[in-house]
Amino acid sequence: MSFPNIPSVTPTITITRDDALNLLLSSIAFEELGLSHIINAEGEKIQYVLGTIPGLSGLPATIADVLAIDQSVKSTLDTTIRKELLLQAKLDSVLSAPTLLGPTGATGPTGPAGGPVGPTGATGATGAAGLTGATGTAGAVGATGTAGAVGATGAAGAVGATGATGATGATGATGDPGTVGAVGPVGPAGGTGATGATGIGITGATGIAGITGATGVTGVTGVTGINITATNAFVANTTGGLITVLLGGTNIAFPGPPQVLSAGITINATNDVITLANAGTYFISYQANTTAGVLLSTRLLINGAQAAGSVVAPVLSVSAYNNEVIVNVAAATTVSVQFFGAAGVVTLNGGGSTGAALNIIRLN
Repeated sequence: MSFPNIPSVTPTITITRDDALNLLLSSIAFEELGLSHIINAEGEKIQYVLGTIPGLSGLPATIADVLAIDQSVKSTLDTTIRKELLLQAKLDSVLSAPTLLGPTGATGPTGPAGGPVGPTGATGATGAAGLTGATGTAGAVGATGTAGAVGATGAAGAVGATGATGATGATGATGDPGTVGAVGPVGPAGGTGATGATGIGITGATGIAGITGATGVTGVTGVTGINITATNAFVANTTGGLITVLLGGTNIAFPGPPQVLSAGITINATNDVITLANAGTYFISYQANTTAGVLLSTRLLINGAQAAGSVVAPVLSVSAYNNEVIVNVAAATTVSVQFFGAAGVVTLNGGGSTGAALNIIRLN
């Protein structure tokens, strides 16, 4: 295998060994300066994502954003550490370069002119090696910088809006209706029977009209039946607002408007628990509408226990929850609606639209 040909470089630059070592030290210093700028840039990336750079802010960071920037910074710092190891080796090699030789000794004196050529003077002794320069005082170790304060945890990012519902697929073609069977032939009409002879009877004389009887006494009006469905309630939340959901469940408040409560139905001071004074069978429906899709569940509680068939537990994030049940309850039964299933924060629709609603009607 042959060696590559190196082209001539013009102009030719001549530098001393000292110059070469100084240039190597300068290159190490410049590389260290560049690495410090890279590390500083990585720190500012983290500050930007967390929103802690004064006067500069972007969209609130999600957990995915924080994890992605963490991976990016880790990768950059891993590369920087490897580069630092190379620079350390380079610095050690430069500092351990051998000491240069001292200057050549002075040339001996020339013999007198005109005389016979004297014997060649003895070669002057080689000058003593120059003294090795004193090792420079090691620079003071820089004080360790105070650890930067941990930035405040950024506010939880707003839950992304639910994507638009895809267009409804085209309706499939209507299947071919079966052929209608042929109508059977009409049977022959029966023959008309012969008309019998008309009898000629003698009309009798009209009898005398009887006397009209007296009008009977009107009976007593019965008792009006009980209107069961008059016991009803409709409460809503149209003001919206944040709800901090605990893992075990958090009640939804229905402060109104509206709040329609008939006799026998009351609501507590915090507008999140309804009491049914009378026993019976009730139809109960509820709904909850959030500003963005969330992966939580909803349920109806009867006397603090989950009502069978009342749970809505989606497998994907949704922004609308609806359910209805028919239940038999005793007197003084309490009713409430909850978000549950995971810890988080939801925002109900507001501004006059229905964020949540509860409808109760007594059936019997």
